[in-house]
Amino acid sequence: MTNAYWCVLIAAMMPYIFTFIAKFTGGRYNNFSPREFLEKQEGFRKRANWAQMNSFEAFPPFAAAVIIAHLTGGEQGWIDTLAMAFIGLRVVYGALYIGNFATMRTLIWTAALGCNIALFVAGV
Repeated sequence: MTNAYWCVLIAAMMPYIFTFIAKFTGGRYNNFSPREFLEKQEGFRKRANWAQMNSFEAFPPFAAAVIIAHLTGGEQGWIDTLAMAFIGLRVVYGALYIGNFATMRTLIWTAALGCNIALFVAGV
C-alpha cells in the first residue's frame, strides 16, 4: 500500500471532520432533520458545513488522479509527494474556510487543484 493510497483514505474521511465541527460544536443537533439543521447554522459552523461539502466534491477527482498516476506508471515518490501535498493543502483549506479567510482559501484550493492535475499527468 503506497502513501498515496493512504492519502485517498484520509481524503475520504476528511469531510467528516468538518461535519463534526458543523454539527456538534454548538446548538442542539437534530438528527431527525440533519440537513435542515445544517442549513440554519451560522458563522463558523455554517462554513464548516460548506467545507464538508467542498471536501466531498474534491474527493472523486483526487482518488481518480491517484489511481491514474499509479496505473500510468508515474514515479512513486512524486505520486506520494503530490498526494501528501494535496492532503496538507486540503487541511489548510478547511481551516481557512472555517476561519473565513476567503482569498487565502482560494489560493490554497488552487494549489490543491494543481496537485490533482499533476497527479493526472504524473505517468506521462
